[in-house]
Amino acid sequence: MDKYNGDGGGGITAEPMPGYADFITGFSVMLSALRDCEDCGLDLSTRTLRDNACISLTEIGLFFLCAVMWTGLRWILTTCMFEPFARWCGLHPRDVAKVPESAWKLLFYTLAWSYSTYLLFFSSYTFFQNPSSVFYNWKSGMAVPTDIAMAYLIQGSFYGHSVYATVYMDAWRKDSKVMLVHHVITLALLTFSYAFRYHNIGLLVLFLHDISDIQLEFTKLNVYFKTRGGSYHLTNDILSNMASVSFSITWFWFRLYWFPLKVLYTACVSSLQAIPNIPFYFFFNALLFALLLMNVYWFLFIVLFVVKIVMGRGVSDVREYEEDEEPLKQDRDIQNMDIWDMENREHRTQNMENTEHKNIDNIETDQVVG
Repeated sequence: MDKYNGDGGGGITAEPMPGYADFITGFSVMLSALRDCEDCGLDLSTRTLRDNACISLTEIGLFFLCAVMWTGLRWILTTCMFEPFARWCGLHPRDVAKVPESAWKLLFYTLAWSYSTYLLFFSSYTFFQNPSSVFYNWKSGMAVPTDIAMAYLIQGSFYGHSVYATVYMDAWRKDSKVMLVHHVITLALLTFSYAFRYHNIGLLVLFLHDISDIQLEFTKLNVYFKTRGGSYHLTNDILSNMASVSFSITWFWFRLYWFPLKVLYTACVSSLQAIPNIPFYFFFNALLFALLLMNVYWFLFIVLFVVKIVMGRGVSDVREYEEDEEPLKQDRDIQNMDIWDMENREHRTQNMENTEHKNIDNIETDQVVG
């Protein structure tokens, strides 16, 4: 197998794919390395951070600038495009409020995943075929290729925006706290992997995760649009069911199969083989394992999601119970208020009719008396 330094050239010879047993072995390698680490602690971490981390003030400034730009762009698209279009289609007010978030994420993740796909499969990088090549010729403070640096700027600033958006812009769901932790961990992974020049494996992580988000948001949009204008639309229902099946398969294949076997195994085992004293080895692997645990956590929602479909209950986001309970309660309250109001109007009408009859009777009595 030809070693590849990430700068192009050379044929591609795919590495043998490790299995889950190898992955467990890789985890034990990390634990063994932790036991053998004699000077692990705050002092070593501080020295390693000072000696190896490399990120400029210009790059930090660009990160914050782009994060603000994403927030502003989302607000513009929500105000001028997503919400007006949802209202024009005659969606339920609850769905009108949800559409902008899904449409925004679908747009971003489609573009971001397309770019990472281009880099991994239509350029000279062989990180997907040969995951261990992500550490070939690694050097502290090495130059980051411009195309990968652009991917990091786009994704890093987006997750910076997403931390704000989850709290102040997105609909609050049962897993929103976990989602917030996910954004923070992803942002930490992106920041530190860039600073320590582990950008090659970072690109692989982005590719393996973004595709699921595309299918999730596409599914949700079709769920919202299958009932609009007071009528049911079969096309959107079929698309939502097809996308939900594809989403479930893709989630497992990319996040629970390729991610642990291509990324985590490489980070635990191949990294030590290529760089025996690799900086921040335990820190990065701990974050990657936390990401895997969250993928497993969300997979439980997907299982519930599939069970609902099998039981014929239709496609819906099982994470939205807390969000939907209050609007549904409000709907019931509105219906009860409408019924109460109708009863009051009928009662008032009946009183008016009785009063009119009494007045007529009085007038007739006065005429008789007169």
